Amino acid sequence: MHHYGARSMRARLSRADRAGIAVGIGLAAAAIAFRMATIEPRAYVGICAAAHRPLICAPRQAVLWLQYEQLFGFPALLLGGLSFAFASRWLGVAGIALGVVAVVNFNGTEGIIGAALGLWGWLEAATPGYTGEEHG
Repeated sequence: MHHYGARSMRARLSRADRAGIAVGIGLAAAAIAFRMATIEPRAYVGICAAAHRPLICAPRQAVLWLQYEQLFGFPALLLGGLSFAFASRWLGVAGIALGVVAVVNFNGTEGIIGAALGLWGWLEAATPGYTGEEHG
């Protein structure tokens, strides 16, 4: 029976990993806050339909357009897939962050798959490979 040394396979959180976690949490919080403040309230429908609408209506309209065109979900899927393929930490961070933003903005299927693939790629990049002897 061979022991592969589970300790050597454990992922370690580096400063870059902690920064990636902060970026992901920050973008998720910003997306949720923006959605709850400007997109969910029904009052904004009338306010943004007015002739002299406030400036907040432009980013609101952009987010809604990106949501309807699935332009949160598909880029998240692409970034997550690239992170998975190349075991890239920063592509993983981008895939996770955009995947969560996609889920918040109802591009859930592509967003959650992109986030999962991004996490997998990120963990592959953060986990040192097995360096012991080869076993047949």
